[in-house]
Amino acid sequence: MANAVVNLINRFQDILDSTRVADGLAPLLLRLYLAPVFLQAGWNKLSHFEDTAAWFGNPDWGLGLPMPEVMAALAAGTEFLGGILLIVGFAVRWISIPLMVTMLVAAFAVHWENGWLAISDGSSWLAGERVMEAQERLAAAKSILEQHGNYSWLTGRGSVVILNNGIEFAITYFVMLLSLFFTGAGRWVSVDHFITKCFRQKG
Repeated sequence: MANAVVNLINRFQDILDSTRVADGLAPLLLRLYLAPVFLQAGWNKLSHFEDTAAWFGNPDWGLGLPMPEVMAALAAGTEFLGGILLIVGFAVRWISIPLMVTMLVAAFAVHWENGWLAISDGSSWLAGERVMEAQERLAAAKSILEQHGNYSWLTGRGSVVILNNGIEFAITYFVMLLSLFFTGAGRWVSVDHFITKCFRQKG
C-alpha cells in the first residue's frame, strides 16, 4: 500500500515536472501585462512633464519631493523605458529594481493614506471608515443621476463607482516585478534568454 502511494506521488510529480518545458510562459505573461501599464504611466508623465514636476514638488497639493524635475524625469524615464524593456525581455532583472522602487514610492507616498482598495467597495472586508463614508456619497450620486439623468445609459458600460486610490495596484505590480526579479524574463521569448544562451555556449 505504501509503495503504491509513493508511486502515485512520483507519477504526479513527473507530470508536474513535464510542464517545466513551458516555464517561460509565466514570466512572459507578467511582462506583457506590466509593459503597457508602465508605458502608459511613463508616457503620461513625459507628455505632461511640467505638471508632473509641479505635483512632485508642491508640498500642499503634491508630494513635496526635493528636486522635483529630476525626480519626475527619473520616474517617467524608468516607467517608459521599463515598459519597453519588459516587452522585449531585455535586462528584465535589472529594470525590475528601479520599477519596484517606483512602485514602493507610489504606494507609500501617494496611496498609503487611502488604505488598500483601489475602488471604494463597501462589501469588502478591507473597507475602512473612508470607504464606508464614500458609500454614502456614492448612494447620493446614484440617486441624483437616477432622478435627473438617463441612468441606464450612463451605466450601460459599467456601474458608477468611487475611486479610492489605495495601494492595491501599486503593491500588486510590486509583487509581479519581484517575481520577475527572481525568475528573469523567461525562456524562449526574451532577449535575455538568447544573450545568456550565447554567453554560456562561448564559455
